[in-house]
Amino acid sequence: MDESTTESLQRIKETIGEVIIGYERGVELLLTAILSDGHVLIEDVPGVGKTMLARTLAVVLGLDFNRIQFTPDLLPSDITGVNVYDPSEGHFHFQAGPVFTNLLLADEINRATPRTQSALLECMQERQVTVGGKTRRLAQPFLALATQNPVEMSGTFPLPSAQLDRFLMRISLGYPSEQNELAIVERYPHMQTPEERVSAVIDGDELQRISAMTRDVHISDEVRQYIVTIVRRTRQRPEIELGASPRSAIMLASAARSLAFLRAREFVTPDDVRDLAAPVLGHRIIASEDSWLRGREGETILDEVMKDIPVPGEDLGS
Repeated sequence: MDESTTESLQRIKETIGEVIIGYERGVELLLTAILSDGHVLIEDVPGVGKTMLARTLAVVLGLDFNRIQFTPDLLPSDITGVNVYDPSEGHFHFQAGPVFTNLLLADEINRATPRTQSALLECMQERQVTVGGKTRRLAQPFLALATQNPVEMSGTFPLPSAQLDRFLMRISLGYPSEQNELAIVERYPHMQTPEERVSAVIDGDELQRISAMTRDVHISDEVRQYIVTIVRRTRQRPEIELGASPRSAIMLASAARSLAFLRAREFVTPDDVRDLAAPVLGHRIIASEDSWLRGREGETILDEVMKDIPVPGEDLGS
């Protein structure tokens, strides 16, 4: 990794920290997902700063930003766009939807109907939109950041497994510490929008260049085997109805490369894998009905799986 890239990554973290207080872990995970060209689902209660974080990321990374408030009456065309007839010209022209951006915030995604939720499937996987038989490429990079409230279930439509699988990570920001919450309250009367407080550190082209560099981060055979073992063990537990797929192993390895890169290393360690196992695999594991009734969800069982697997040696940089 060259010195200018290291400095850019450090400036990105510091600049985000000027707006977002107390969520270093969440910011690290989001940057890891972005460098991995992956989408993120934030499952958290209202009022913890999800929208502010998304807007700050867009500003600091020099990305175009759009936000969609998902509601039961939202239509797929409200996301992707629609062909509109122009009587003066005598033909249809395409009116692009908010998905044509770099960073899309899908707020309360589970409040929209499954039909509308599915409009994002092609966008997230193929980075394209097909309307009226014509396919249009989305901007590059394209990243979807979705939110949902894990507590309030009234009037919601749970995301199907196929939709969840499009997200590289599912994370939770949680509440800030008392000290950080005091700092937030102190700052509130003078709080500015991200656009007013910070400016871009890099742009979309530079982000793609840095993202490409993560592919050269070294993963030893031992760590690669560690990743595969974790994924395969999730399919062997009787408490798990559906374990992680081979795609999950690929995504975990990709995210581990990006996290190591973000931590200024040129090789992946077992700690990188362990730090990412729950965010990357947790939403891809479905606990059996009996386990779910006993309050044991996928991430709980995953934690037990991790404890049963020997951790490779730490001298993995060569």
